[in-house]
Amino acid sequence: MELNSLLDALQAHLPEILRWSGAIAKRLRNFNIAVENKSSGSALTDALTLADLTLQELIVAALRDRDPIFRECRIEAEEKTGDLDRFSEDSPYVLSIDPIDGTKQYRDKTANGYCVMVHLRDSETVHYSLVYIPETAEQGTWVEAVHKKVICGPDDLSRPAREVLDAMPAIDPQTRPDSPRIYLIGFQDKDTSNARLVTETGLEGVPPDEMPGSIYDHLATGAFGGSLIHTPNVYDFPVSLHIARILGGDAVWVHNGEPVNFHEHWLDDRADMLRLPGITACSANPETLKTLCELAKDWSQVRYQD
Repeated sequence: MELNSLLDALQAHLPEILRWSGAIAKRLRNFNIAVENKSSGSALTDALTLADLTLQELIVAALRDRDPIFRECRIEAEEKTGDLDRFSEDSPYVLSIDPIDGTKQYRDKTANGYCVMVHLRDSETVHYSLVYIPETAEQGTWVEAVHKKVICGPDDLSRPAREVLDAMPAIDPQTRPDSPRIYLIGFQDKDTSNARLVTETGLEGVPPDEMPGSIYDHLATGAFGGSLIHTPNVYDFPVSLHIARILGGDAVWVHNGEPVNFHEHWLDDRADMLRLPGITACSANPETLKTLCELAKDWSQVRYQD
């Protein structure tokens, strides 16, 4: 399978698929759709709705049917729904789906920054990322990363989704603001206290309860400078890595400063999801990465202490 052919197919088909998914998410949000399933002890992680399950079913079916090249990829999805067995089991390329990132915010109607997202990666890095945020801006917001270019901007439902994306200018790393705000998540009951430690370095730590939405549009535009995440999952975090790398930064493991890759992961049985090991720092600014690594290099890499 040729990578550029796969990227062309994703760019051609995925935008309208995520736009449809976003429309369904907006509609389902009007109903009581909470589902009890996960038991990690974290309200953010355990939140699950019928919308997560429905959107994944739609995205998987669309990938299955739209172009045969998609079935040549492995697929990793946060939920269990969809015709997942139709996809390869040994491809070097992985299509990863997070049907709703920010499910607790979505379910509880506390803010509108939830999103639908898909990315393509191999064992070393991410090659394509698409994020659709249905309820920000007047008609939704896009983030796309591909071919060393990141774009972010409002949707226009009067035009085809691909046409809207093609008209957006690339974000210029030279003029993009460099916010000191750093998103922290995954530290269980230490999210807030660790955010204060980040603030003491001269940056500004932001725990989950203070996050205005998913990080991807904020990272792309420079409204946030990066993230510090304990054992990030493989469905959403790689998109932040992708954005940061294109914009001149990286995602690294704090204990050794090495770039994050996807050679190893572990199954978090409590949350029923795949995670990367250790603590990762992600930023478009290499100096920010150094600061975060120096701060967190000796923090425990064990997610659950009990």
